[in-house]
Amino acid sequence: MRAQFVMSEIGVGLRRNLTMTFAVIVSVALSLALFGGALLMREQVSTMKDFWYDKVNVSIFLCNKNDAATSPQCSKGAVTTPQKEQIEADLKKMDVVDTVHHETAEEAYKHYREQYGDTPIASTITPDQMQESFRVKLDDPEKYKVVATAFAGRDGVQSVQDQRNILENLFSLMNGMNVAAIFVMGLMLIIALMLIVNTVRVSAFSRRRETGIMRLVGASSFYIQMPFIMEAAFAGLLGGVVASMMLLVGRYFLIDHGLALSEKMQLVNFIGWDAVVTKLPLVLAIGLLMPAVAAFVALRKYLKV
Repeated sequence: MRAQFVMSEIGVGLRRNLTMTFAVIVSVALSLALFGGALLMREQVSTMKDFWYDKVNVSIFLCNKNDAATSPQCSKGAVTTPQKEQIEADLKKMDVVDTVHHETAEEAYKHYREQYGDTPIASTITPDQMQESFRVKLDDPEKYKVVATAFAGRDGVQSVQDQRNILENLFSLMNGMNVAAIFVMGLMLIIALMLIVNTVRVSAFSRRRETGIMRLVGASSFYIQMPFIMEAAFAGLLGGVVASMMLLVGRYFLIDHGLALSEKMQLVNFIGWDAVVTKLPLVLAIGLLMPAVAAFVALRKYLKV
C-alpha cells in the first residue's frame, strides 16, 4: 500500500466533511476528558481515604453532670476518677490501640472556642458543659468496632464515636459525583460513536465512484477501507490530544492555582501530576482505537467491497 495515496485520501475525506469531523473531535474530546476526570476523581477519593483514615481517631466521650440528667447512658451519674483510670488502663491493654490521649473538659472548651468562637451560640457554652474524652488512635482504623463493643454502655461512658462516619459522607458525595461523571461520559461516548459512524457513512457515499473504480481494478477490501478508518482514527486522536490538554489545564488551574491555595483545603492531600500524566496514554489510546473500530464496523455495512 502506498502511504502517499492513503494520506491524500485521508486529507480529501477530512476536507469534504470538515464540519462533521470537527464535531467528532469535540465529542471525543469531551467524552475522553470526562473519562480521564472520572479516573482522577476515583484516585483522588482513594488518596484522601488513605490519608485521612490513617489520622482519624475513635472518641470515647465521658459523662458529665449535664449528661446525668439528660442522657440515658449516663443515668448513674458523671464519670468518676476510678472509672476514668480504669477506661484508660483497659484501652492501653488493647492490641488494636496505638495511642490514647485524654482530653479534659477545659481542653475541649478551648478547642471549641478556637473553632466556633465567632458563632452566636459559642457565648452560651461553658466549660462545665463540655465532655471529657479519650481520643484513641488505632493501628487499623477498620477495627473500630472492637473498641466500640468494649466500651459502649460502660459506666461513665456517654458514647463512642468513629470519625470515619463523618468522612464517609464526604466520600459518598465524591463517589456520587464520580458516578454522575461516568454517566455523562457514557452519553458523550454514544454521541461520539454515532457521529463517527455517520461521518464514515457520508464519506463513503461521497466517494462511491472512486471506491467502485478501485474494486474494478482489483483493490483489496483492506486497501479501500484503510483511508476511511484512518480518517476516523486521526479525528479521534485529535480529540484525545484535546482531552489530554483539558486534563492538564484542569489540574493546573483547579488544584495548583485553586483548591491547593485555599486555607480551608490545606489539610487535603491532592493527587499529583504523576497521576494525571499516567492517564494520558490511556486517553490517547482510546481516542485512537475507538473511532477506528467504529469506522471498521460501519464500513462493513455501508461500504460493500
